[in-house]
Parts: sequence; C-alpha cells; structure tokens
Amino acid sequence: RPSGEWTWSELERATAQLRAVLAERGVGEGDRVAAYLPNIPETIAAFLACASLGAIWSSAAPEFGAQAVIDRFSQLEPTVLLAVDGYRYGGKTFDRTAEVDAIHAAVGGELLRFGYLDGTGWSDELPQDPPPLTFADTAFDAPLWILFSSGTTGLPKPIVQGHGGILLEQLKHGHLHLDARPGDRVFWFTTTGWMMWNFLVGVLHTGAAIVLFDGDPAGDVLWNLAERTQTTIFGTSAAYLTTAMRSGIHPTQARDLAIRAVGSTGSPLPPEAFRWVIDEFGSGTWLFSTSGGTDVCTAFVGGVPTLPVYAGELQAPALGAKVESWSPEGEPLVGEVGELVITLPLPSMPLYFWGDDDGARLTESYFATYPGIWRHGDWIELTDRGSAIIWGRSDATINRGGVRMGTSEIYRAVLAVPEIQDALVVDVPLDPVASTMWLFVVTAGGDVGEVDDDLRQRLARQIREQCSPRHVPNRVTAVPEIPRTLSGKVVEVPVKRILMGAD
Repeated sequence: RPSGEWTWSELERATAQLRAVLAERGVGEGDRVAAYLPNIPETIAAFLACASLGAIWSSAAPEFGAQAVIDRFSQLEPTVLLAVDGYRYGGKTFDRTAEVDAIHAAVGGELLRFGYLDGTGWSDELPQDPPPLTFADTAFDAPLWILFSSGTTGLPKPIVQGHGGILLEQLKHGHLHLDARPGDRVFWFTTTGWMMWNFLVGVLHTGAAIVLFDGDPAGDVLWNLAERTQTTIFGTSAAYLTTAMRSGIHPTQARDLAIRAVGSTGSPLPPEAFRWVIDEFGSGTWLFSTSGGTDVCTAFVGGVPTLPVYAGELQAPALGAKVESWSPEGEPLVGEVGELVITLPLPSMPLYFWGDDDGARLTESYFATYPGIWRHGDWIELTDRGSAIIWGRSDATINRGGVRMGTSEIYRAVLAVPEIQDALVVDVPLDPVASTMWLFVVTAGGDVGEVDDDLRQRLARQIREQCSPRHVPNRVTAVPEIPRTLSGKVVEVPVKRILMGAD
C-alpha cells in the first residue's frame, strides 16, 4: 500500500471498532486471539483491542508457512483467528487463501478475514459507530500475549508474558534505553512473528511515533523509507547492517536523513559494521547493539545513551537486569567468556509456558543447568569497564581439544576475507573423541562446492591467527545461501543435528 499516517484518534477509533468485533464473537478475559497478520497499523489496533478485553494475543506473519503457524496456534485453541488474504514481497503477490483455510481447519476458532492484497484498509469491514473504548480491569500478572521461541526439538515454546511486567519493562526500555521522546519517529525492521514487533508497539508509551514497514527490505528500500518518514531512531538486525556494508550501500548519499541513532539486534554486530555505521552517519550518531530474547521480550544488555560506545561491544546490562557471566561451576567471571545468566527476576520474565501445567518444560528450558538461576543459552563476556560482548549461542559452541570458541569469533575471522559474504560453522561429533568441523561459506562469486586451495588456506590462516589453530575447519564448502531465522540468526544447531543424522 502507499505510505500513510495514523493519528492517535484514528488509532483509538480503529481499536474501538475491532474491540466491538471481537466482543461480538464472545472474546473475553483469558480467551486467545490468534493473528495471521502483517506489520500494518490495523494489526496494532487489533492487538490493543484484544488487550482491552483482557484476552491473550499471539501473532504470526503471513509469510510463515501453514505448518509453522499450526505448530504455534494449535497449542492455544484460539477463540478467534484473524487473517489477511495474502501479502506482497519483492514485487510478487502471494495469495494465502489456502494457507488460511488449512490453519483454520487445524487450530479452530472463528475465522475473520480482512483485505490486504487489494490495497484497502479494513474500515469498510468494521462497525462504523462502535461503543466507546473501555478497558478490562485485569490483574497485574494477567496474561497479555504469547510469544513463540523455537527450540531445537519439539514444538515452539509458547511463552506467556503478563500485562504488568511487560508494561514496566517497556516503559523502562523505551524511555531510558531507547531514549525515545515525543517528536521522535522510531523504526525497527520486523514482522509480526518476531518479538521486535511487540517491542515496537511498546514504543508508543514514550509519545514517539512508530514507523511500520511490510515488505522486502533489500537494497536501498529501508534507507528511502527513513528519508520519506524522517525516521530519527532506525533499528534493524545485525545481518541487515552487515549486508548493507558488504553490498557497498551508502545510506546518506543523496538522502536527507534525520537519523540520530541506529540500533542493531538479532545477532552480534561485528566491529567492522560498527565502524561502517559511524563512517556513514557520522561520529555524532549513537550506535547501540542490543541482545535479549523472545523469552523476556526485551534486552538483557544494550543501549545506554549516557555511556560511550566501543566497537563490537554492547554498552551495559539493562536496568533491572542482573546479568552475570558464569563458569561451568557457577562462578561469576569478568573479562572471560561464560554463560549468560540472570540471577534475579526481570519484570517481563515468562509467567509460564501455555499448557505446561507443572512447569517442567519451563524449568528444563532455563533452570536445569544452574538450579534456580536463569541460563539464557548465550556466551557473554563482561568487561572490566561494564560493557558486554556476546559471543554467540552457548549450545552451538565449538570445543576443540578442550579449547572452547564461540561461533561469532570464528565468523569475525572468516568474514574479514574479502571473498566471503556469509558463513556458518558447526562441529559434528563422529564418536566420543573425534569430530569434523565444517565451515559453509557464501562467496562473492556465488560458487557452490568445495572451495579452491588458495581460499581455503587464507581462511585457515585467518582462523589460526585470530582464533586458534585448533579451530581451523576440516572442511570448507561453498553454498548458495546460509540458513537464517526471520530475525537474522544463523541456524547452527539444526544444521549440526541434520549432519549428525537427525530427522
């Protein structure tokens, strides 16, 4: 659709209209509303309408395949399923009628379809004279929404978060860590299937406007959007910034941008990408990298507008986040890589997993390694100046001859080779004492197959010098593309499991 703008009164009216539609269908406190909707203003109004009834929201993006959505929404038994007819991406139209029918048949509830491919809003399909907007009086810990985080086995985890905890967390993060203010226009590239959409909705608490985008972000699209909307805080994934850097894109050339801050999340942002942002936008631009999780719908460590920025580092632990780096024995570490743990509760920690009546799955997911202590599954290093470095997922760590190495350290070395555009590394056990370390790379030439001796030797030299001789890969294979999640994370563990023979 063409660009548009909603005022507060227009958002309030649309929310009241959608609240009336949901209430007509019998939606009330504790009921689930499942949304197969894109990142557009109507979806935010639908969420707010759901919250106003005390119902529980969960969303997935229309580009999700039917089975991925069924795996999520079938766990919830929704009262209502909201869906659009399809979406556009990269200039192509994708009709999702069949997918919506399959999802509805599997998850149940009443189906409400809305137009989108025809370029219209939903105003003609909603009651024109809705009752005034009112709000249910919910408990502080009443469920607000259910987010899903994919594990390496089993169905995605349905993470329930509450009204009060999320509200406190979003007020804190939006005002103090994001430093959003009335007059700002805040953008973060996301779909409705990623927690950053929920985060972006929360930015409205600050009085700033938020910028929504639905479509293909490739090339100059998002930088043109930033100019057109005069975005002041521009958020995206580390993968997007790194791709822009390697593609030779210059955001500020021939554009009148208003960007005063650039945010990055999803995976570690390498030091060279930090330097690229500052080179492109100027030293007066605040660049902040953040790391957190769907599990808590916020950041553990990230931006602090009053602190200096060091290339490759996250500025500090978030307010109210008791972040520590622990050894395998549970000893706190400084200046060394350890497990990221949270030793006191955050406001937005999960209330529970939906359907996990005895809490066994929640305990197994976070508290099994260090009883009573949240282990997040990331490697973190806390520096003596209070900043942090994320070294990748701890369950994807490569241990060669007793030397443990986070995969991001290897990627940093590999991606410094000019011909390499992207990479994935796994260590595949062959038997109790032997393993094969396998490096997959995307080359600038788009080759597929075993790489030539010259490139292999240069990669080996880089890894030997920057990481360790033990982490030189046994095999290097060129592939057309590296598999990533929708939020830009490299999917190392599933690749490792496949190479080990798992289904």
